[in-house]
Amino acid sequence: MPSLLAWIDHDSAARERALHILSLFQERESRDELGLGAIRDAFADTLFPGTSTVQTHLKYMLFVPWIYMELEKNRVTAPKFAAKARQMEMGLVRPLQEAGEDKGIFGSEAGEKLKRLASSIYWNGLGMWGIRLISWSQDEYHRHIDEIYRRRDLKRRRPEKEDSSEGQLWTWHPKIPEVPQDLNAYAKKMGFRLTWEESSFILDRLLESQKESLLTHLALNCKPVDCAFPWQHPEKKSFHPSHQELLDYAELFSTVMHGAALLYNYMLAELDKREELQREHQKNLQNWRETLAAWKNTRLPLDRLWDLTVGRGHTITGRTRNFVTEWYKRVVETDVDVIKDPECRSLIESREKKLKGYRSRFTNKRAREQWSGHAGTQQLAYRWPNVKTLLADLYTGLKGSTHA
Repeated sequence: MPSLLAWIDHDSAARERALHILSLFQERESRDELGLGAIRDAFADTLFPGTSTVQTHLKYMLFVPWIYMELEKNRVTAPKFAAKARQMEMGLVRPLQEAGEDKGIFGSEAGEKLKRLASSIYWNGLGMWGIRLISWSQDEYHRHIDEIYRRRDLKRRRPEKEDSSEGQLWTWHPKIPEVPQDLNAYAKKMGFRLTWEESSFILDRLLESQKESLLTHLALNCKPVDCAFPWQHPEKKSFHPSHQELLDYAELFSTVMHGAALLYNYMLAELDKREELQREHQKNLQNWRETLAAWKNTRLPLDRLWDLTVGRGHTITGRTRNFVTEWYKRVVETDVDVIKDPECRSLIESREKKLKGYRSRFTNKRAREQWSGHAGTQQLAYRWPNVKTLLADLYTGLKGSTHA
């Protein structure tokens, strides 16, 4: 018989108070201390495909291909291709700053020391949204650009000849808005604002490539909203039943496993004899308990969680499933009073030791000294803070009257 968890339904005011308290934890570290990242990412990729926690603005979905299209137009060769692309990306920093953008500019702080360029961060999304047509990795694209030029030249000379590799001839979607004549000047004028044409192109790509996702539904049907988690969306009841179910289970997993992260930090504070930190995490756990008690939800069979996450492109091991299942059961059996439960404590300690080995904070004093005191205490939101910004960018472009 599958495990079930029922929440006690109190008034909405109590729920809102608990949510407000939990929102304060959003500024804490979001590291995956207990090995839950595969489940988290399975939910996030299903709900919001092509996004990531480090994407900042939708405009980079155009800046990146425009840079590469300009390089291809000028037939920049492989030895210089990657370096020139980096130079052009870094060249956008100052114009965007002059446009008045103060957040979300890649390289604004690190400068030339920037390690992760926007192109590498958006590369997967560009492919998933059908803007990038080439199937290669970014590095393969850089290294094989001369081969693309050669194939295009051959195709032009012999247009009637079929080429089995023709799919690698075209790197970017043919309907992408035209590259601005002076990209830096354009960035200085527009900043991260999208024109109607640009927004329409991106929406069309979502409709074509990710039609069944919640991301596309929100882009097509909903105004931007300001809520901490996607399951708090005011229009959730109008979503497709499959989206509602995904959100219900995403909420369940996020909320229940948040307590595991909080107990982990409490146990470390206890081991380190940091009394003030112990009191803080004890209070955090009490707030978490009240949140579970206040949450209105239906009875959800845990087995369905695995149907929704396994086989979604992320390896969820048997040990991870067992850990989540056992934690879930103890949360039910202890009536969410986990702080003194020996089995809950054993689950947390055993899980962390298996994941980290000799680096475990429970046995390695040096590792514990490097602990901030709030490792992984941010509740899972499945990239929602970033997704909200992307959707707001799209909505503003579609509803605005700005044209390039």
